[in-house]
Amino acid sequence: EKMEVGAAAITDSFCTQRESVGPMADPDEVVDTNDALDISWPDTARKRITYLLVAPIVFPLWITLPDTRTPRGKKFFPVTFIGSIVWIAAYSYLMVWWANVSGDTIKIPPEVMGLTFLAAGTSIPDLITSVIVARKGFGDMAVSSSVGSNIFDVTVGLPVPWLLYGIIYGKPVEVNSVGMVCSISILFMMLLFVILSIACFRWKMNKGLGFTMFLLYFVFVAVSLMFEYNVLTCPF
Repeated sequence: EKMEVGAAAITDSFCTQRESVGPMADPDEVVDTNDALDISWPDTARKRITYLLVAPIVFPLWITLPDTRTPRGKKFFPVTFIGSIVWIAAYSYLMVWWANVSGDTIKIPPEVMGLTFLAAGTSIPDLITSVIVARKGFGDMAVSSSVGSNIFDVTVGLPVPWLLYGIIYGKPVEVNSVGMVCSISILFMMLLFVILSIACFRWKMNKGLGFTMFLLYFVFVAVSLMFEYNVLTCPF
């Protein structure tokens, strides 16, 4: 059976009733109809607060990257694409650095910061992408994006930096984490439970499956934290 995913199953608080998104379109024909980036001062208090919060991130992008949604900026899309990758790398470096400093300040190990705050923070872009795609009616694409991004992280995101580190410094990267073998074993068990949960809900993304996924995530985080803080001891 094919997994049936409605756009409203991912948005609108996992509502079980599918949104009316009109006839399905070819993904290659989807055109972004959003206007160009507008940095003018908002007119409401809520929007002004949001404006000030995102300004340090948006302003450097607005200054350095051509907006491809404008007729003038379309021809500079390679510059925008490469520049976006550079900015993602810069922001990622700053995020990891600040998380490290924050963890040292409040006495939280780096492993715990990565397992909780960094893991949640780096998943927000995937969430936004999935919501946008799902609202356009491409539910399968939304699910595939979430799965594919994690596979890319494990098979490319980790190996490439470690490979470069080994080439530059001539030594392997040391990973110091308590209970790593048990954490990986738990991860494989979680993957099995995810597949079984989807099968139990007849391969449909609904409200019950959403709560089940949240429960599995909190169980994984709780057990992993117990290993990190030596509440549980890994025999391997």
